[in-house]
Amino acid sequence: MEHVIEHTTARAKQNTNGGPASHRWKVLSVGVAANASFAAAFSGIPATAVWLRPSYGIGTGELGFVLGMLGLGIVLSELPWGLLTDRWGDRRVLLLGLASTMAALIAMAVWGVPSAAHVPGPHALVAGFLAIGLLGGSVNGSSGRAVMAWFGPKERGLAMSIRQTAVPAGAGIGALLLPALAAHAGFMWVYGTLAAMCFISAFLTIIWVREPDIVPQANTASETPAVTAPARSPLLRAQVWRMAGGIAALCIPQVAVITFASVFLHDFGHAASAAAGVVLASVQIGAAVMRVWSGRWTDRRGNRNAYLRACAALTVVLFAVLAATTAWCAQAVHAQPGLPALSLIALSVLLVAGGVAASAWHGVAYTELATLAGHGRVGSALAMGNTGAFVAFWLAPSAIPMLLGVAGWPAVWLGAAACAALAWPAFAQPRVHRPHADDAIAPAVRSSRPRSGNSAAV
Repeated sequence: MEHVIEHTTARAKQNTNGGPASHRWKVLSVGVAANASFAAAFSGIPATAVWLRPSYGIGTGELGFVLGMLGLGIVLSELPWGLLTDRWGDRRVLLLGLASTMAALIAMAVWGVPSAAHVPGPHALVAGFLAIGLLGGSVNGSSGRAVMAWFGPKERGLAMSIRQTAVPAGAGIGALLLPALAAHAGFMWVYGTLAAMCFISAFLTIIWVREPDIVPQANTASETPAVTAPARSPLLRAQVWRMAGGIAALCIPQVAVITFASVFLHDFGHAASAAAGVVLASVQIGAAVMRVWSGRWTDRRGNRNAYLRACAALTVVLFAVLAATTAWCAQAVHAQPGLPALSLIALSVLLVAGGVAASAWHGVAYTELATLAGHGRVGSALAMGNTGAFVAFWLAPSAIPMLLGVAGWPAVWLGAAACAALAWPAFAQPRVHRPHADDAIAPAVRSSRPRSGNSAAV
């Protein structure tokens, strides 16, 4: 028996979910690369807006409609890609999505670039950007399913949180790189660079992503079917929809800060553009650090739902205080023109704190969503959550200016707090909790050889 225990321990050190322990980090790196590649596209292309207008001869109104096609494509395609991932597997869908996105970008580089002889019309941009959004929506569910399959229950929160940091990282790369390329090299290099990033991610997928060989840790043979049978479709489960709704609701205050903090500081606080840049950079850096930390912290304590509710509650408080402070500053400015430096600092600190609180939960939420969905349904559940998130990113920038025009900045921040309040009950602990729910999300069960009775007992 001692020999069996030593042999099993040695194999456990060499294998995590059926593969070399180091390989799961390669799979995670593919997920990071794939998400960063697509984030560079859907966040970096809008950053070239100043050059898009004169290069393609379109107005500001047409520009907003054209860029909106990227988000619309993601919203429309996330769920179909997620359902396909659960049917075909993460490797196939991730490869198909990256390859087709690369093809769409290459097509834009060849036929969609303005030149002296021909300038593509807005309809060409609409079709191209919609295609990029539709095809690139594949990376979230498929890469998330791969990460969830390779990491154990005590590491999934950390792994998914690291994967989620790829989105702001990729967006930052796109925002820094693509405008410079558009200004100095032209849009052929913009689309070509994004296509090259997709190619690298697809190549890494080919060499590293595969289904792990999983041996279910059941105490008896009768438990195996319960662990390996596919769960009921998340589309038919109210708890999954509630979690996805909570994700969408808590994304709205995040969008409010990311898209309108610079406008608020400039118009209301009369701050310099450098100050607004520092605030936004602080939000992104703080959110990235908190995402990684929260993933590891909740893995150790098993308190994902409590953490998500705490993030929602803290976001409510911070944005309510920001709304009250903004209203007070508005009264002070009305009485005596000019916003004091201390008031501007206070508003900036509240913006950073609120933005971090509203952005620090993504990895934990998607891990809990996948766990709640169960075996065979991870891709669908992650797609549901990401659809809600992109609906928020698509609708909030249109709704906030209308609210601002009617009631002013205090109402904007109070509305963000109300959305966060809607997320708080959505993250309640599920009524039915399986003790080993984290172990039930494996995509397949394969064993290279039958286990002996002693091995099963150990």
